[in-house]
Amino acid sequence: MKKNFALRVDSEVFEAIERWAADEFRSANGQIEWILQNALKKAGRLPKKKRSSEEQESDK
Repeated sequence: MKKNFALRVDSEVFEAIERWAADEFRSANGQIEWILQNALKKAGRLPKKKRSSEEQESDK
């Protein structure tokens, strides 16, 4: 589930994000999500994903 929220960003920072997003064929929103995901992974802050029942069955 995705949550909406307002984000205030300096105009120069936003323009840089838009350019970076265009270089990688993403929207600015998609680029911000990607940046956040990578930062969270690097910091070890993402919760571990639950394994699907198929993966659990194959371990048996």
